[in-house]
This record gives sequence, structure tokens and C-alpha cells, in this order.
Amino acid sequence: MNLDTLLKKTARTLYLSARILPTSIRPAFTVAYLLCRYADTIADTHLLPAQRRLYWVQKFPQIVQAEKLEQQAVLLKEITGSSSNPYEKTLLTHLEDCLEELRHIEPDLKPFIVRVVKAVCQGMELDLQRFPQQKKAPAVPLQTRQELEQYCQLMGGEPGLFWSELIAYASPLLLPKEVFFELGQQIGNALQIVNILRDLPRDLRQGRCYFAREELTKVDLTVADLLLTKNSIRFAPIKKEGIGWGRKNLEQAAAYYAAIPKSQWRIRAAVAWPMLWTADTFYKLAQAPDLLNPTRRIKISKKRVYSTMMKSVLFVVSNRYFEKTLMAKLAQLH
Repeated sequence: MNLDTLLKKTARTLYLSARILPTSIRPAFTVAYLLCRYADTIADTHLLPAQRRLYWVQKFPQIVQAEKLEQQAVLLKEITGSSSNPYEKTLLTHLEDCLEELRHIEPDLKPFIVRVVKAVCQGMELDLQRFPQQKKAPAVPLQTRQELEQYCQLMGGEPGLFWSELIAYASPLLLPKEVFFELGQQIGNALQIVNILRDLPRDLRQGRCYFAREELTKVDLTVADLLLTKNSIRFAPIKKEGIGWGRKNLEQAAAYYAAIPKSQWRIRAAVAWPMLWTADTFYKLAQAPDLLNPTRRIKISKKRVYSTMMKSVLFVVSNRYFEKTLMAKLAQLH
């Protein structure tokens, strides 16, 4: 199985954006995502004790950067077959293929990949250190709002920076790079808070609550209360605040998009789709009366995904049309 196929199997929506990227940056994007996904699987498997998972998550950036073959062989032996997801299980057997592809990536792009893998692994370290790792252990909340934003920066902002660095490598920009990179991090934060809100019921049952104790106390909730779907109404103020923070970050998407020249139609389409899908998901989250329901998975429909893609020509040729579409979606969140 080649890496493009593996990406398609493990990240169907993201693959839609990846496949339209210019060939100069598509392999780097694919390898970086798969390596981060590999690290995530290490962090989540319960076939290894927590301390061993922490050890490998800490070592993983070194394996990626320095190609330490002995450590790689030990890791493969310990982790292979540890996922119940058949596509993740396939991913776990293809670490060598990912690292081999990394060797052929443009030298200027390799530091970007190493940095984003390191940042994501730091976020996973925090998970392993903060939250209980025993099966069915009661969930533990973060202590402060700042911890949530720090986590979003590592898991969303840094990938947003990576995405922006790839774009800057492949295309001229109509903004200074440092400004473009900062906007990319803010957009990445928005994508991450969407994931946290959407995955809340599942995370709670895995011992993780990314919403701070101080926030829960303000609305007279405990982490245990969040296990009951009926408390979705009481959780609504915290949900609203999270969506509001994400909305503020996602508002930067218009300036970010306008900084990419219209001649770069592949990049513009690949960037427009996930940002608009994120706005759609925010709306779905805002409208959900039972966010805490563990049997419900909030996601946008395939129809919405493909209708956005069908409008790509309009987005590519008109910054104004993109901004108008985005802001109309975000206006629904008030």
C-alpha cells in the first residue's frame, strides 16, 4: 500500500485536500500527517503500559529525525498490531515506508516535518502525564483555560504553522511570512477546538477532559456530570465559549486566504475546503442539543463536503466570495 492510499484510508476528508496540493509539497504533507498519526496511535494503545507509551512518544521525534534504526526496530516489535482499526493497524506496519519517504523529501522541507512531529508529540506527552491511563479510570479535567489553549497550540497551531510553511515554500505570498504564519497558527487552533468539542464524550470515557476545572465550577458541574447526556444544557455556556474562541481564530481565514495568489489554484482550493468545513462543524456543534451524548458523532454530511468542493472555482477566482461565504457561516454562531 503506497502512502497516498494509506492517507486516504486513515484521513478521508484530509485526503481530499492533500491530493490536490502541488506535487512539490504533497509528499511532505502526507509523510508528516502519517508520522503524527503513528505517534497518536502509540500514545493511545492500551497494550503498552503508560510509562512505556510516554517513553516512545518522547523518543519518536528522535527516531524521525535521526533515523535510529535500533530504536525503530524495538518500537515496531512492541507496537505492531496494537490497533483495532484495520487502517491504523496497516499504518503501524508502514513506519519504515514513511521514514524511507522522508529521506527523499526536499532538504528544505524536512525541518518543518520534524518540528511538527515534535510539537504534536509534546501535546501527547501532556496527555499521558496529565490524565489517568488505566482503562475505565474517572476522567480528570485540566486545571486552567490556559492549559487548553496551550494544548490547542501544540496539536492545532503547530500543524497550522507547518501547513503555512509548506505553502510559503511552494508559492509567493501577498503578506509577510511571519504574519502569514501567525494567521496559520490561529486557524490551526480553531480546527483543534472543533476536534476537542466533537470528541468530548469519547475523551471523557478515556479519562480525558480538556475543559478546565475552573470553567466547570463556574457552571456548577463536575467531570462526572459530563458523562450524563442530560447535562448538555448545563454545559452549553462552556460549549459556547469554546466555539466563540474557535470562531475568533477562524475569522483570520479570510486574510490568510487572500495572501495566496489566485494563480495558485491548487493551494487555494486545498486551503479553502478545511476552513469552510470547520465553520460548518462549528455550526453543527452550536446547534447540537445533546453534545454529551456518547452515541452521537457530530460531523458534516458528505453532501456538504462535496457541495463545498463543487464551488471551488468561485473560491479560487474571488477572495471576496470566499470571505462572504466564510463570514456568513460564522455569523450563524452568534
